[in-house]
Amino acid sequence: MKTNKLERLQAAGWKVGNTEDFLQLSDEETQLVALKLSLISAVKKSRIKRKLSQIDLAQRMKSSQSRIAKIEAGDPSVSLDLIVRALIASGATTRDIQVAFTTN
Repeated sequence: MKTNKLERLQAAGWKVGNTEDFLQLSDEETQLVALKLSLISAVKKSRIKRKLSQIDLAQRMKSSQSRIAKIEAGDPSVSLDLIVRALIASGATTRDIQVAFTTN
């Protein structure tokens, strides 16, 4: 945000911060959110790269299309385990998964 806009908002009584401050997340929680987002993005990229539909990926995982949609939408009910399983089922390599883990 531009400095002059920031100053105007603060002068008008607005408090300016970031998501972590607003949600009162600890450093660990912030890292976990960033990690999940990175892995979720990797699932969708891997699926699309290999020209798989959500149904195709679901069949490979013995799951449902709606579950894949929840993974890709970042639904909070989706575990890290399921996200990593989806990555593996989509054909992602160990290197792809390493990159996803380190790019958050």
